[in-house]
Amino acid sequence: MKTNMNFLPRMHRRDWLRSIQKLGFIALGSWFSPSLVFAKKEDADEAIKKITGGAMIKDGRVTLVIPPLVENGNLVVLTVSVDSPMTANDYVKVIHVVAEGNPYPNIFAAYLSPRSGTANITTRVRLADSQRVLAIVQMSDGSFWQGSAETFVTLSACTEMV
Repeated sequence: MKTNMNFLPRMHRRDWLRSIQKLGFIALGSWFSPSLVFAKKEDADEAIKKITGGAMIKDGRVTLVIPPLVENGNLVVLTVSVDSPMTANDYVKVIHVVAEGNPYPNIFAAYLSPRSGTANITTRVRLADSQRVLAIVQMSDGSFWQGSAETFVTLSACTEMV
């Protein structure tokens, strides 16, 4: 039995390759879309909910210092200071730093104890884009406190897909 394939339009091999190439570029463009790489505010809010378990977060006691203008997002110096006596009855248990625009919003967590002496941390982080950075602190009594800072990043980091 012989089938008749005349109902299909004739396409030359080069035309077919060009159409496949165009589809490939469209697929790559959607794969590397910035909206897929950078986190959204909802992702940061979800990360904060996981940290706090839905508990209320108070403003104050936490100071986050970050340069307002950063040339290179690969090395951003930030300092977190918490107003705490760091005694056996009143101390900082953990400091979480969350960046709203990074692919993974949780930048780091630092665990402290009364033996830490002070609740001051200075480190370098990578920031994907201009954004708001939050420091969320859990105290020994279970309360949560926060401080935040905004920064403008001219050369982004963290843009690779994992």
